[in-house]
Amino acid sequence: MKLKLDQITFIIVTYKSESIIYNCLNSLPNESKKIIVENSSNINLENELKSKYDNIEVILSKNIGMGAGNNIGIKSCKTKYAYVLNPDTTLYQSTLKNLIKELSVVSDFTIASPLNDDPNFPNYKKNNLYKENPNILTVDSIDGFSMLLNLEKFSDKIFFDENFFLYLENDDLCFRVKKRKGNIFIIKNSLIKHTGGISKKEDFEYLRNWHWMWSKFYFNKKHYGFNLAICKIFFNLISAISKYFIYFLIFNKHKKKIYKMRTFGLISSILGKDSYLRPENKK
Repeated sequence: MKLKLDQITFIIVTYKSESIIYNCLNSLPNESKKIIVENSSNINLENELKSKYDNIEVILSKNIGMGAGNNIGIKSCKTKYAYVLNPDTTLYQSTLKNLIKELSVVSDFTIASPLNDDPNFPNYKKNNLYKENPNILTVDSIDGFSMLLNLEKFSDKIFFDENFFLYLENDDLCFRVKKRKGNIFIIKNSLIKHTGGISKKEDFEYLRNWHWMWSKFYFNKKHYGFNLAICKIFFNLISAISKYFIYFLIFNKHKKKIYKMRTFGLISSILGKDSYLRPENKK
């Protein structure tokens, strides 16, 4: 199959990403269109990006999460392929060249990605070598910071589940693709750099723990049913509650709140509540 740079639109969801977005954009080819979905509605960032870069569109949005933001960008995409990319990633000069070269020998794919350049943090789960090409891995899922989507394979136009706010929206997408017998590939000789732009602030750490537990139960309930989901998260719930009381007794406020958030995230998901917690709405 043939893949050209002008057939790719890069979709980048940003949220207070002014310090990292420029390195990402500077690593992308001029031939490809870029759609920025700015989840903090930063008009100044919109104006600055439009003044500095050609072939770019900026869509202002409220803070709706990565998956929902990606969907906004994909729906505005006019090309055959959408490349979902986090703002804390950068491409090497050979990244797209090798990606396109290796994908040209496969009959079709639904999702593909370069390989994370840090071997300690592979951006995929479960793999086998693609028998026709040693540079290609067939995998079960790919991390959401880098996903090249073949939009023609999504005839139902259903991409990311917007019920997720943080975590597992990429696993959910890949799970559905594999269920339809779609191909998901990692290109071994095409590398990408992911710096990991997650905030280390305490408030965001609490938010992350809440959403990780919420998403874990929701994912399992969606794909395996309520009863099996309860079985899968039972020890997580017991552990979170136990550690909350341990850190309460030893007066460790930070750890106590982490496990409080984990407990509440799980309980909220079990009760069928939305993933409502936001940076501006934290407890």
